[in-house]
Amino acid sequence: MSDLRYDDRTDFDDADRGRIGGLDPCVVTNAEGRTVWDNDSFGFLDGPCPDTANPSLWRQSQLCAKHGLYEVTAGIYQVRGLDLSNMTLVEGDTGVIVIDPLVSKEVAAAALRLYRDHRGDRPVTGVIYTHSHIDHFGGVAGVVEGDVPILAPEGFLEHAVAENVYAGTAMLRRGMFHTGSPLPRDARGLIGTGLGQTASTGEVTLLAPTVDITHTGQEEVVDGVRIVFQVTPNTEAPAEMNFFFPDRAALCMAENATHNLHNVLTLRGAVVRDARMWSRYLNEARTLFADRADVLFASHHWPTWGRERIGTFLAQQRDLYAYLHDQTLRMLNQGLTGAEIAETIELPPELAGAWHARGYYGSVSHNVKAICQRYLGWFDGNPAHLWEHPPVESARRYVDCMGGAGEVVAKARGYVDAGDLRFAAQLLNHAVFAEPSHAAAKALLAEVYERLGFGAESGTWRNFYLTGAQELRDGVSMGDDWVSASGMAHALTIEQLFDSIAVRVNGPRAWSASLTIDWRFTDLGTAYRMTLSNGALIHWPAEPSAGADLRLALTKPQLLGILAGRGLEGVETEGDPKVLQLLVELLDEPDPAFPIVTP
Repeated sequence: MSDLRYDDRTDFDDADRGRIGGLDPCVVTNAEGRTVWDNDSFGFLDGPCPDTANPSLWRQSQLCAKHGLYEVTAGIYQVRGLDLSNMTLVEGDTGVIVIDPLVSKEVAAAALRLYRDHRGDRPVTGVIYTHSHIDHFGGVAGVVEGDVPILAPEGFLEHAVAENVYAGTAMLRRGMFHTGSPLPRDARGLIGTGLGQTASTGEVTLLAPTVDITHTGQEEVVDGVRIVFQVTPNTEAPAEMNFFFPDRAALCMAENATHNLHNVLTLRGAVVRDARMWSRYLNEARTLFADRADVLFASHHWPTWGRERIGTFLAQQRDLYAYLHDQTLRMLNQGLTGAEIAETIELPPELAGAWHARGYYGSVSHNVKAICQRYLGWFDGNPAHLWEHPPVESARRYVDCMGGAGEVVAKARGYVDAGDLRFAAQLLNHAVFAEPSHAAAKALLAEVYERLGFGAESGTWRNFYLTGAQELRDGVSMGDDWVSASGMAHALTIEQLFDSIAVRVNGPRAWSASLTIDWRFTDLGTAYRMTLSNGALIHWPAEPSAGADLRLALTKPQLLGILAGRGLEGVETEGDPKVLQLLVELLDEPDPAFPIVTP
């Protein structure tokens, strides 16, 4: 990092530009009085960087912690520092269009109030979701009252559900490590994620889009505001879009071009992104819009002003993903594995020295491995890795070969003393998985994780290491500071609701069970048949017919009531209601506190 110019204050000037006002205190609570956002807790970042943080990440966190209402350009405003993401407000003829209403409804409502305090009580006349990640739609119920157009890229709802419902529990659990939500907010704990500070912990909601954006060049007018769209699937999200306001000369790059190297695959888990197409869409955006845009803003971080600077910014972001993609494939085809490429690859000097290309959220290391995963999958071709024992069984054997956990800890101390924290972590992880109650192994591994976290430039790497250290010392503690996607249920289609049931069926317990249920939704005018056979719950559109064990006539809200445990009250039934109870008894409850750093 010796080539980084810490005397360059351009980002700080841009991050402060246009500030109108903020919340004092910058704290948001829910209806029960629980704090769901506290930006003031990051006040310690005003000081110099301590030895418990990477100086580059500390600088980025100082920038991300800035909060308030900012004017981007005439008629376009952003609320920053009230969640992981930004909420943008575009003034129309009669009201205001909200872009990306944050993670939870409480902070979204607070952001809208802050805007109205300074710009007047304008009604919300439209909503735009830039993409299918929860920090860009979860707060929608905090800003929308009544029917307004909601614009989103085609496929938005499918991907929002796949990420936050089907694999929701696992992703939210890993997301605690990713965002560092359990960590104390101080110089030894959470200082940010690189993309923002962390996520709010209020109520997540979802309203289904009413207008699909299906192709580049599509133009829509919302409340008198002209918007030209560029669809960018499989970039930062499976469903994502950039867009241009031609009458304001303003370009929104969603989350495709922010002030960091982003993730090709997030550490919390997601579908692997396509770095090749990401680069090409960035080039397309530059070609379509850069010579007409006076300002570029995104759903995270601060804007960039001036056409020359915008062109350079987009070109460097474009080159960043193209270089990682092409060089990874070049070395893959020379026989290197993902881990080997990650140790070998270096960014060109111009990109390595650009603040907005630093790996604060993604990293060169795990992005390279993600590109390998996209093309070749988890298997590196070495037969020894084809059928390895799972972690606990492997650990027991490794520890046995090394003479027991005590010997492993002793050897690990030697690597720690020699400064090889990475291998010390590998050794100690074996000891902890082989003997979870070995206090010395857990204590030393926690120390190693902590030191690795203190040195990490990536905010997410730091959070993973420090959360791992905390859980080794104190165990898993969920508390109230985690986000649930349950508030999204009412926006799901019937098929998606049924899919959310299917992924909870305990297959082995259901092997011998067989049932058929016909569902008729009186409010939707649709009908489905559901069968359970061979442990698989299958459903498809079909009118009621012979052979059903149970027939139900109900509304979608009544289905949500059944899923919430309220039974069949008000539901018309024909057949044996015990069939539904049998199905319910075969469903597993997800565990939001499953262990990660210990077995």
